[in-house]
Amino acid sequence: MQVALIGATGFVGSALLEELLQRGHDVVALVRDPAKLAPRPHLKVVQADVLDAAAVREAVRGTQAVLSAYNAGWTNPNIYEDFMRASRATLQGVKDAGVSRFLVVGGAGSLFVAPGVQLVDTPEFPAPIKAGATAARDVLTLLQTQDTGLDWSFLSPPIGFHGGSAAQSQGRTGQYRTGQDAPLMQADGTPGDISAADLAVALVDALEQQAHVRQRFTVAY
Repeated sequence: MQVALIGATGFVGSALLEELLQRGHDVVALVRDPAKLAPRPHLKVVQADVLDAAAVREAVRGTQAVLSAYNAGWTNPNIYEDFMRASRATLQGVKDAGVSRFLVVGGAGSLFVAPGVQLVDTPEFPAPIKAGATAARDVLTLLQTQDTGLDWSFLSPPIGFHGGSAAQSQGRTGQYRTGQDAPLMQADGTPGDISAADLAVALVDALEQQAHVRQRFTVAY
């Protein structure tokens, strides 16, 4: 399958790139700086600005699916605005290119921790990442409430997922549990976690199995 990948040089995106290539997919990577990706078989690197719907359209045209692990940068003071602009431009570009399958890695902030209460709206949610998490939540709301014409899937990582978490040392195991709108917890009641490599496994599984279409889902060990 020929797949377009947005965010291929990031924490999650680089894991997605490895998983896609290992499974034999042809990948078109949309990046701001092509020099950050070395040439590899079955990889085509395209310089594209995801804030520009026309640029996205031209880059993804002819692919069978688009995967996005876009992040506007946790230290970016305009992270909310940039995340929303990029997400809207990407959705428009993918639709205009005639690609129907769109899978996105969002955040855990939109998971419901109580009836009607999303994690990002709880008092204890970390302030430094609140704007980015709110943007990811609002993109999910957009997908759920507007007719984008896309067969989308939205993957929320578990609450414990971050670059320095213990789960990252496990690498790729190919194992995970799946949930929908509530966080997956461990047996002792602590938040679930997963490695970036296995998060990528879950999203590529959804791609190949045509699973979680027009749904949000979450995963954890």
